[in-house]
Amino acid sequence: MKKNIIMMVVLAILILISVVQAVQLVTLNSKLSEGGVSLQTSTKTSTSGDSQGAKLPSSLDNLPQMVGGC
Repeated sequence: MKKNIIMMVVLAILILISVVQAVQLVTLNSKLSEGGVSLQTSTKTSTSGDSQGAKLPSSLDNLPQMVGGC
């Protein structure tokens, strides 16, 4: 009997936590959309120095020579 009560209490706590997190996520999403921030990610990366992708720091330009790469 006590085992069932404990399991029900734990289940109720987990459901309550998930509801709170869902509300926080919706709130955060609405705040981001109001602020003009997009949640999209870019799949383009650039190692050639294009202005559209992520640029590598200049210290990584000759990395294979630093570590003895082939």
